[in-house]
Amino acid sequence: MTHKLPLLVIAAGGTGGHMFPAQALAEVMLARGWRVKLSTDARGARYTGAFPEAVEIEVMPSATFARGGLAAKAMVLPRIIGGVFKAMSKFLRDKPSVVVGFGGYPAIPAVAAATLLKLPRMIHEQNGVLGRVNEVFAKRVDKVACGTWPTALPEGVEGVYTGNPVRAAVLEKHGAPYIPPGDYPMEILVMGGSQGARILSDVVPEAIARLSAPLRANLRISQQARAEDLDRVVEFYHARGIQADVQTFIHDVPKRMSESQLVITRSGASSVADVSVIGRPAIFIPYAAATADHQTANARGLVEANAAIMIPESQLTPESLTEQIENVLAHPQGALMMANAALSVAKPQAAEELAALVEDLAFNKA
Repeated sequence: MTHKLPLLVIAAGGTGGHMFPAQALAEVMLARGWRVKLSTDARGARYTGAFPEAVEIEVMPSATFARGGLAAKAMVLPRIIGGVFKAMSKFLRDKPSVVVGFGGYPAIPAVAAATLLKLPRMIHEQNGVLGRVNEVFAKRVDKVACGTWPTALPEGVEGVYTGNPVRAAVLEKHGAPYIPPGDYPMEILVMGGSQGARILSDVVPEAIARLSAPLRANLRISQQARAEDLDRVVEFYHARGIQADVQTFIHDVPKRMSESQLVITRSGASSVADVSVIGRPAIFIPYAAATADHQTANARGLVEANAAIMIPESQLTPESLTEQIENVLAHPQGALMMANAALSVAKPQAAEELAALVEDLAFNKA
C-alpha cells in the first residue's frame, strides 16, 4: 500500500548546511503524505540522527577530488559512476516522483541518475553562490530553488526564491518575543559553524573582556569552540569572572538563540536563516575561505535590512568587535529594531514553499 504513495528522494551531503534544510523538507513532505528517502554517502549517513524515523536512508558510493592523495583521487570517478548506476537501479525498482538535490558531492549519484532517467528533478542552493555540485546540475534540472536572494546563477537559468527551510525546532521559536538589552542578565550566543571557528575563540573572549564593567557583569556567554580550543576559552572567561558555557557542539541552538540579546556567528546559510526566522540582532563574521566568498553573499540581505552587522575577517580584531557589541547592547531601541528587521526578511514558510514546488513538479509536469 505504501508503494502507492508518491516518493520523494532527497539527495544531500554530510554537513549541517546541506542536511538541516533537507531534514526540514522531509518533515513537511511526510506530513503531506509522501514517502521520503534520503540518498547520501557513508559520511553523510552519520549526520542523519535528527531525521524523522519514517525517512529511509540509502547510502550511495560517492567521492570528491578535494580530499585524499593521488590514490584516493584516482578512485573518485569510479566511485561516482558506481553510485550513479546503483541509484539508477534503485529508481527503476521504486520510481521517485521527484528527486531534490541539496548540494554536496554525496548528492551526485541520485541527481545524476534522475537526470539520465529524465525523472522530475530540482536542486536547492542554500548559499548566495552555487556550490560546485549544484553548478554542474543547474542547467540539467527542472527547477532551481534558492535559499538566499539574490543567488548568482548561470546565464539562462531562472531561480525560484523559496528561502532556506529551517528545522521544526527553529520554526517553533519563530518570532519569539525579544527582550532588548538592559540592566539585567543578558545572553550572547557565539557560533562558528558546525565545527566551531578558531578565529572566534581567539577574538570573541578578548572582545567581551574589553566591554565596560557594568555591561560585562550582566552577560552570560554561550560559545561553541573546537575541541582543541575548549580549555583555553573556558579558562580565559573563568579568570576574568565572565559567566560562560563553552561547548564543542551546542545541541539546543533554537532555545539559546531565542533567549539571546545578540548572536555572533559565521554566516553559513542555515545560521543566517535561523537568525532571521527567530528574529535576533546579529554580528556576522563570514568565513574568508568560503568558496566564491558565499558567506558574505549569505549575510548581505540581513545587513542591508539593518538587521545585522558584518565584520570581514580581515577587519576582525578584539577592538573592532567590542565596538560593535557595544553598539548593539548599549542601544536597546536599536537592538529591538534589528530584531524586528530580521523577522521582516525571514522566510519561515520556506519548507512549505519548497514542498509546493516538489508537488508542482510531480503532478503538473507536462
